[in-house]
Amino acid sequence: MDKVTIRFTLNGEDQELEVSSRITLLDLLREELNLTGTKRGCEIGECGACTVILNGEPVNSCLVLAPQVDGSEIWTIEGLSRLDEIHPIQKAFVEAGAVHCGFCTPGMVMSAKALLDKNPKPTEQDIKLAISGNLCRCTGYKQIIDAIKLASEWLSKT
Repeated sequence: MDKVTIRFTLNGEDQELEVSSRITLLDLLREELNLTGTKRGCEIGECGACTVILNGEPVNSCLVLAPQVDGSEIWTIEGLSRLDEIHPIQKAFVEAGAVHCGFCTPGMVMSAKALLDKNPKPTEQDIKLAISGNLCRCTGYKQIIDAIKLASEWLSKT
Protein backbone atom coordinates (compact mmCIF):
# COMPACT_ATOMS: atom_id res chain seq x y z
CA MET A 1 0.00 0.00 0.00
CA ASP A 2 1.06 3.54 -0.66
CA LYS A 3 1.91 5.46 2.49
CA VAL A 4 1.82 9.22 2.92
CA THR A 5 2.81 11.48 5.79
CA ILE A 6 0.11 13.83 7.01
CA ARG A 7 0.28 16.64 9.53
CA PHE A 8 -2.85 18.05 11.15
CA THR A 9 -4.23 19.32 14.44
CA LEU A 10 -6.53 16.92 16.27
CA ASN A 11 -8.48 18.17 19.27
CA GLY A 12 -5.96 20.96 19.73
CA GLU A 13 -2.83 18.80 19.45
CA ASP A 14 -0.46 18.59 16.50
CA GLN A 15 -0.20 15.20 14.81
CA GLU A 16 2.20 13.75 12.26
CA LEU A 17 1.36 10.28 10.99
CA GLU A 18 2.26 7.98 8.17
CA VAL A 19 -0.96 6.52 6.78
CA SER A 20 -2.24 4.50 3.87
CA SER A 21 -3.35 6.71 1.02
CA ARG A 22 -6.65 4.79 1.02
CA ILE A 23 -7.60 4.96 4.73
CA THR A 24 -10.62 7.06 5.63
CA LEU A 25 -10.57 9.65 8.36
CA LEU A 26 -13.09 7.49 10.23
CA ASP A 27 -10.75 4.48 10.17
CA LEU A 28 -7.77 6.64 11.10
CA LEU A 29 -9.61 8.01 14.14
CA ARG A 30 -11.08 4.72 15.31
CA GLU A 31 -8.48 2.14 14.33
CA GLU A 32 -5.18 4.03 14.41
CA LEU A 33 -5.80 6.68 17.07
CA ASN A 34 -8.29 4.75 19.25
CA LEU A 35 -10.80 7.61 19.26
CA THR A 36 -13.92 5.48 19.19
CA GLY A 37 -16.40 8.21 20.07
CA THR A 38 -16.80 8.83 16.36
CA LYS A 39 -19.21 6.06 15.39
CA ARG A 40 -19.16 3.82 12.35
CA GLY A 41 -22.66 3.82 10.89
CA CYS A 42 -23.64 3.47 7.27
CA GLU A 43 -20.18 4.20 5.81
CA ILE A 44 -21.79 5.97 2.83
CA GLY A 45 -22.35 9.43 4.30
CA GLU A 46 -26.06 9.07 4.98
CA CYS A 47 -26.40 8.69 8.77
CA GLY A 48 -24.05 11.28 10.30
CA ALA A 49 -22.87 8.96 13.09
CA CYS A 50 -19.26 9.65 12.07
CA THR A 51 -19.57 13.46 12.04
CA VAL A 52 -16.47 15.40 13.07
CA ILE A 53 -15.56 19.05 12.63
CA LEU A 54 -12.99 19.62 9.88
CA ASN A 55 -11.75 23.18 9.52
CA GLY A 56 -14.90 24.46 11.21
CA GLU A 57 -17.35 22.43 9.13
CA PRO A 58 -19.19 19.25 10.10
CA VAL A 59 -18.19 16.38 7.80
CA ASN A 60 -18.90 12.68 7.52
CA SER A 61 -15.50 11.21 8.35
CA CYS A 62 -16.38 8.05 6.42
CA LEU A 63 -16.28 10.08 3.19
CA VAL A 64 -12.95 11.83 3.81
CA LEU A 65 -9.68 10.13 2.95
CA ALA A 66 -7.09 10.68 5.67
CA PRO A 67 -4.54 12.24 3.28
CA GLN A 68 -7.10 14.98 2.57
CA VAL A 69 -6.78 16.28 6.15
CA ASP A 70 -3.12 17.22 5.76
CA GLY A 71 -2.77 20.74 7.16
CA SER A 72 -6.27 20.70 8.67
CA GLU A 73 -7.82 21.15 12.08
CA ILE A 74 -10.09 18.33 13.28
CA TRP A 75 -12.29 18.13 16.36
CA THR A 76 -13.91 14.91 17.56
CA ILE A 77 -16.28 14.27 20.43
CA GLU A 78 -13.29 13.39 22.62
CA GLY A 79 -11.92 16.90 22.13
CA LEU A 80 -14.92 18.62 23.68
CA SER A 81 -14.35 17.50 27.26
CA ARG A 82 -11.66 19.25 29.25
CA LEU A 83 -10.34 18.36 32.69
CA ASP A 84 -12.96 15.67 33.30
CA GLU A 85 -15.83 18.07 32.61
CA ILE A 86 -18.16 17.54 29.71
CA HIS A 87 -18.90 20.35 27.28
CA PRO A 88 -22.08 22.42 27.81
CA ILE A 89 -23.56 20.94 24.62
CA GLN A 90 -23.08 17.45 26.05
CA LYS A 91 -24.63 18.58 29.35
CA ALA A 92 -27.60 20.01 27.48
CA PHE A 93 -28.13 16.71 25.65
CA VAL A 94 -28.27 14.91 29.00
CA GLU A 95 -30.51 17.56 30.60
CA ALA A 96 -32.99 17.55 27.69
CA GLY A 97 -33.17 13.76 27.50
CA ALA A 98 -31.62 13.74 24.03
CA VAL A 99 -29.40 10.75 24.76
CA HIS A 100 -31.32 7.52 24.31
CA CYS A 101 -29.31 4.67 22.83
CA GLY A 102 -26.43 7.14 22.37
CA PHE A 103 -25.24 5.88 19.00
CA CYS A 104 -26.05 9.07 17.08
CA THR A 105 -25.17 11.37 19.97
CA PRO A 106 -21.50 12.09 19.16
CA GLY A 107 -22.35 13.04 15.58
CA MET A 108 -25.33 15.13 16.70
CA VAL A 109 -23.20 16.92 19.30
CA MET A 110 -20.50 17.70 16.73
CA SER A 111 -23.09 19.03 14.26
CA ALA A 112 -24.55 21.15 17.07
CA LYS A 113 -21.10 22.46 18.00
CA ALA A 114 -20.34 23.43 14.41
CA LEU A 115 -23.68 25.27 14.28
CA LEU A 116 -23.27 27.07 17.61
CA ASP A 117 -19.69 28.08 16.80
CA LYS A 118 -20.99 29.95 13.75
CA ASN A 119 -24.46 30.91 14.95
CA PRO A 120 -24.67 31.20 18.75
CA LYS A 121 -28.41 31.96 18.70
CA PRO A 122 -29.91 29.74 16.01
CA THR A 123 -33.59 29.53 15.20
CA GLU A 124 -35.34 26.19 15.36
CA GLN A 125 -35.15 26.07 11.57
CA ASP A 126 -31.38 26.69 11.72
CA ILE A 127 -31.06 23.78 14.16
CA LYS A 128 -33.13 21.46 12.00
CA LEU A 129 -31.02 22.30 8.98
CA ALA A 130 -27.76 21.81 10.93
CA ILE A 131 -28.73 18.31 12.07
CA SER A 132 -30.43 17.29 8.84
CA GLY A 133 -27.50 15.04 7.96
CA ASN A 134 -27.72 13.14 11.25
CA LEU A 135 -30.17 10.30 11.71
CA CYS A 136 -31.65 9.28 15.06
CA ARG A 137 -33.95 6.33 15.48
CA CYS A 138 -34.77 6.84 19.16
CA THR A 139 -35.74 10.42 20.06
CA GLY A 140 -37.89 11.75 17.25
CA TYR A 141 -35.56 14.80 17.25
CA LYS A 142 -37.63 16.96 19.64
CA GLN A 143 -35.27 16.34 22.55
CA ILE A 144 -32.25 16.93 20.33
CA ILE A 145 -33.61 20.26 19.12
CA ASP A 146 -34.47 21.19 22.72
CA ALA A 147 -30.93 20.25 23.78
CA ILE A 148 -29.35 22.48 21.14
CA LYS A 149 -31.62 25.37 22.14
CA LEU A 150 -30.62 24.83 25.79
CA ALA A 151 -26.92 24.70 24.89
CA SER A 152 -27.34 27.92 22.94
CA GLU A 153 -28.84 29.60 26.01
CA TRP A 154 -26.10 28.32 28.31
CA LEU A 155 -23.26 29.21 25.96
CA SER A 156 -24.58 32.72 25.33
CA LYS A 157 -24.37 33.39 29.09
CA THR A 158 -20.67 32.55 29.28
